[in-house]
Amino acid sequence: MKIEKIGSLKTIMDNPDSQHRYFGWPSVARLQNGKIAAVASGYRRRHVCPFGKAVIAYSEDNGETYTRPAAVIDTPLDDRDAGITPFGEKGVIVTSFNNTRAFQHNERLADAYDHAYLDTVSDEEEAQYLGATYRFSRDGGTTWEKELYISPITSPHGPCVLRSGKLLWVGRTFSKDDSKQADDHIAAYELDPADGSMIHLGRIPATKLPDGGGALDCEPHAIELPNGDILCHIRVQRYGSGGVFTVYQSRSCDGGRTWSQPEQLLADFGGSPPHLMIHSSGMLICSYGYRAAPYGIRVAFSHDNGKTWDTDHILWADGPNDDLGYPATIELDDGSLLTVFYAHETSEGPAVIMQQKWRMVE
Repeated sequence: MKIEKIGSLKTIMDNPDSQHRYFGWPSVARLQNGKIAAVASGYRRRHVCPFGKAVIAYSEDNGETYTRPAAVIDTPLDDRDAGITPFGEKGVIVTSFNNTRAFQHNERLADAYDHAYLDTVSDEEEAQYLGATYRFSRDGGTTWEKELYISPITSPHGPCVLRSGKLLWVGRTFSKDDSKQADDHIAAYELDPADGSMIHLGRIPATKLPDGGGALDCEPHAIELPNGDILCHIRVQRYGSGGVFTVYQSRSCDGGRTWSQPEQLLADFGGSPPHLMIHSSGMLICSYGYRAAPYGIRVAFSHDNGKTWDTDHILWADGPNDDLGYPATIELDDGSLLTVFYAHETSEGPAVIMQQKWRMVE
């Protein structure tokens, strides 16, 4: 399988005339009415920034043009990774998460501007909004309900829809300061959009690195396969000596209650985090960021429901640094594909949301 690009790389979210011009960690979906909706954390000043909010932009022309990004989740804290999943006839869920004021105060890049704002956020506000958050639309993404729900888990791209119509959310247990916790793990929940309730189904066993060392399992994405199995790809990382930044794969054959021991899919520094989708041809596609030179976005293909993978196909490799990734891919009406991701256009400029259209070629 090969990648053939369609048209040129396009920046779809930025804010060049303001110091709040950093956008990151996007997702994308085709809504029930055919529109494309891209979400991201936007109007930030940098990678960790108390002004981040989960924003959405719409396209009515297959990704040629987009509306100006507007906030869906904007708590007093730093609203980060944005996920989006349409469900049912008109339902849409957008997900995000945030961190404590203390975490943002201690971030090495925080400045007086950030500290002054954080000092205005009360203990009560932090207690109310801290967590992995999500919000619903009941009219296909036109308007968003006021109610903001808190989830016990978080993942960059949010839940997936099962053939039964149920929402399955596989995510990492929430960490208020983004650190590894005593019982850190990846768990599966069933989410009821009627009332926002979540029922715990099961947990994925911790990954086992070849050298026996420990790592952080985080930022998973799951999808239901045509045979009813659920496949989950997991970001697995370890910094420092013997660095690891890769994808592991786990499978559930009983609706998310039990999971196989995760197995390594990419090389030790092969890239992450992953996003899964199934093309109308039956091809399973995983897109992921690659944070070693040449910095960029890569794609893996499976024609056998994830039993084997053809990895490391380069979609884009012009990143000026390793602050990039979180790609998400959808299929367009003609069978071609559209992938959104975040990266810097130049080494001096802020991160923005980019888009590349492409097709699979034998």
